[in-house]
Amino acid sequence: MAHDGQTILASPMIEGLIGLTAAALPEVEALFGYAREALRAQVTVGGKVSAAALEEHQFAAHTLAWLATYTESLRQLQAWGQRLQGDGKFGAMETLILQIGFGEYLAQIYGGISMSQGEVARLGDVWVAGTPGAAAARLMAEGNTSLARMALVGCMQDNHGRATFGATGLDDELEMIRDQFRRFADEQVAPHAHGWHMRDELIPMEIIEALAEMGVFGLTIPEEFGGLGMSKASMVVVSEELSRGYIGVGSLATRSEIAAELILCGGTDAQKAQWLPKLASAEILPTAVFTEPNTGSDLGSLRTRAVKVGDDWQVTGNKTWITHAARTHVMTLMARTDPASTDYRGLSMFLAEKTPGTDAIPFPTSGMTGGEIEVLGYRGMKEYELAFDGFAVKGENLLGGVEGQGFKQLMQTFESARIQTAARAVGVAQNALEVGMAYATDRKQFGKALIAFPRVAGKLAMMAVEIMIARQLTYFSAWQKDHDKRCDLEAGMAKLLGARVAWSCADNALQIHGGNGFALEYQISRILCDARILNIFEGAAEIQAQVIARRLLD
Repeated sequence: MAHDGQTILASPMIEGLIGLTAAALPEVEALFGYAREALRAQVTVGGKVSAAALEEHQFAAHTLAWLATYTESLRQLQAWGQRLQGDGKFGAMETLILQIGFGEYLAQIYGGISMSQGEVARLGDVWVAGTPGAAAARLMAEGNTSLARMALVGCMQDNHGRATFGATGLDDELEMIRDQFRRFADEQVAPHAHGWHMRDELIPMEIIEALAEMGVFGLTIPEEFGGLGMSKASMVVVSEELSRGYIGVGSLATRSEIAAELILCGGTDAQKAQWLPKLASAEILPTAVFTEPNTGSDLGSLRTRAVKVGDDWQVTGNKTWITHAARTHVMTLMARTDPASTDYRGLSMFLAEKTPGTDAIPFPTSGMTGGEIEVLGYRGMKEYELAFDGFAVKGENLLGGVEGQGFKQLMQTFESARIQTAARAVGVAQNALEVGMAYATDRKQFGKALIAFPRVAGKLAMMAVEIMIARQLTYFSAWQKDHDKRCDLEAGMAKLLGARVAWSCADNALQIHGGNGFALEYQISRILCDARILNIFEGAAEIQAQVIARRLLD
């Protein structure tokens, strides 16, 4: 196998790999089971899980969340390998991804999982001790070696130009969708993304109109309401490929997805008939208006209030971190309708209509004002602070026509939102890998390309491996959703891991660029900024880990 003028030694692939990885899985699953019961014993008071005790043992709870995420990740990576083997597509590159992935994640499980910089989750943190069995020990010793990583990068060079390294395991229809949106991203998005970022510009309406023609905004809306009625898996593929071009473009449909899900799950028949076809065609663009300056992830403490005046409502309060607020037509707005309440039970959701703004007058609608929040990345739709002072909402636009259901309605969208965020993270990570690999191939130092140096190649190899792991976990959560299975746990894990992988890939790709990566003119500087937000929005990593842990103990 050629590699920058050198010859890679015989690929160090482990014989009988699928059987070996299959044998290692029960060991990991058993460790997770012991850890869960150990934590449960620490946080159970009077036969029930105590919120106070769970908070006291927060580090242990988050360790359990990451251990569960790694366990499911290995399970899905194994399933991917078995599918490819059954289809006769399990080649050298896929074999190396599987063995490196298992070797590395097993080593982290037994030695310490990186939750973030400076925070390592170890088995001892959940009162468990583990010694690798024969299968795990061999994979840890032989799976993720420098030679294996170099061999994988050699395979990736042979496969250069594809958006996805290694077979994804998806069906032909989804791969056709991937190909369509990969071409669109390569031709219409990627050449312009860095310019949009540097000039802090909104994504041009021409891009939105082109995506509308391709059906992006109505992809998962049922056909009876003007959508394409496709799967969440299709949305994952589309989000991934568009985010590979630019996260802003990959996120354009997120607000439509959230709004449509809210209406489908909680809206009246009249609201569905009125709003869904317009969302599907992008005749109207929505924005999500939930977060407030002093609440962050604590949505139950929202203070923005809606007061009934006749048949209609008036909204007063402040919101922040509202994406794409200026040019949209409708806000999914959550406000407190029960002034006596102090928690989530007094919240209601509204479909609050507004007039799209212009650059000169971003918020022309009476009763609301706003200002832009300048941000490091994720700039293409812009972020805003909003203030409402007697803002009028029609009575008929109370979602579902019933007060006090807002938080419950919003919770129903979290699965889809987190699945899509995981897909966006995979796309950003893939972009970082491709940009890093192109630079490492072209840049010459000490008489040879950077990619010929083992530590540079090793970074690229681990990017590819972790991207595939995060991708398979995301696909699985989408599959669960498409088959009407509860998947809040899987979606949360996919988002938790995907966000970390995106940041790691972007950081490593910038490191490969050296000093040039720190220069604004190089697009990796933008990718790094874009990747950073993924660990914060749709549930910060710490909140996500807490939610996963609580769910595991149910």
